[in-house]
Amino acid sequence: MNDMYCDVVIVGCGVAGLYAALWLPSDKRIVMLSKEDLASCDSMLAQGGICVLRDETDYDAYFEDTLRAGHYENRRESVELMIRGSRSVIDHLLALGVRFERNADGSLAYTREGAHSAPRICFHKDITGKEITSTLLARVRERSNVSLMEYTEMTDILVEKGTCRGVAAKTRDGGSLHIHAADTVLATGGIGGLYEHSTNFPLLTGDGCEAARRHGVKLEHMDYVQIHPTCLYSTRPGRSFLISESARGEGAVLLNHRGERFVDELLPRDVVTKAIHQEMEKEGVPFEYLSFAAVPEETILGHFPHIFERCLAEGYDIRKEPAPIVPAQHYFMGGIYVNRDSATTMAHLYAVGETSCNGVHGKNRLASNSLLESLVFAKRAAHKITENQERSDTYESNYNAACC
Repeated sequence: MNDMYCDVVIVGCGVAGLYAALWLPSDKRIVMLSKEDLASCDSMLAQGGICVLRDETDYDAYFEDTLRAGHYENRRESVELMIRGSRSVIDHLLALGVRFERNADGSLAYTREGAHSAPRICFHKDITGKEITSTLLARVRERSNVSLMEYTEMTDILVEKGTCRGVAAKTRDGGSLHIHAADTVLATGGIGGLYEHSTNFPLLTGDGCEAARRHGVKLEHMDYVQIHPTCLYSTRPGRSFLISESARGEGAVLLNHRGERFVDELLPRDVVTKAIHQEMEKEGVPFEYLSFAAVPEETILGHFPHIFERCLAEGYDIRKEPAPIVPAQHYFMGGIYVNRDSATTMAHLYAVGETSCNGVHGKNRLASNSLLESLVFAKRAAHKITENQERSDTYESNYNAACC
């Protein structure tokens, strides 16, 4: 058994974990764990974009869109915090080097997705998640106080007298490791690896939620699982390839095998998914179609180049023919219950990103709110950890000895 000591241990290297690390003070020693390689996180897969409050006139509509998609089961305080915090997050991402698309006059370009009443989504082609995550990772690598440990899997949290004191982990070579920390942040992602068909990486198996459950940390809405309506139908094994909702926002439509539209494509995801399943059952088929006929070719090649290339690799030129689609598990709205500062019900334990449940999404997530929610509440977690550590007169002696 090996022991490490640090100020903060962050389990997970997606956008939530990385952003939390960037907002923690540079004089704090931070250890970050990645279950596999750093590229294998679902943040890399986000296609459509990240929402932002364009201006004050859009606030009420954005708030209502989020609640309506969530079946009004959202925590209103959390929704307000996310929306109000969106512009500063976008400005910070731009300052860090994220290359959001811009109009000819240099202003940010916005796209629209299902259940949004207006275009309010910043994006980078159809690989927004990769652009943001890669940029955050590059900035974290520049921080000498942050240690990144790949192929290191958390096996449990360390608990002493009801307080989280770090995590237990196993290394790539099978070794055991105890990482002792003043504060712990779980950013372990979703649960897609537990499903046969999912857009998630197989390694996402709800590790943070399981560790929390084991120690009596409160969980919430564990049955709130979102199915994405439009994943490319394929007989190949492995992760389902998602076709971004922004494709429908730009004019792509759903067709049955008779070439007929059967649903409003811009309704919330759960409604569209249900309509697709019903149409598949009625027709007795394993998929329906998504047609890009109304989408200009320059938009297909400029906004959706990776979707175009993947469909082409499967034998479908979406400039000329529709692509077969089928719903697949996509996102987890439940998770470890946290408050407005991402604190769990256990002292010194925080949860951010998809593994947490701060109530923003309610029963069903509004498209492109996931990246924003992760960043806003990761920042809040970092601020709360910093505030609490600065308030403390001293750390426990073993932390002091190891960190100095």
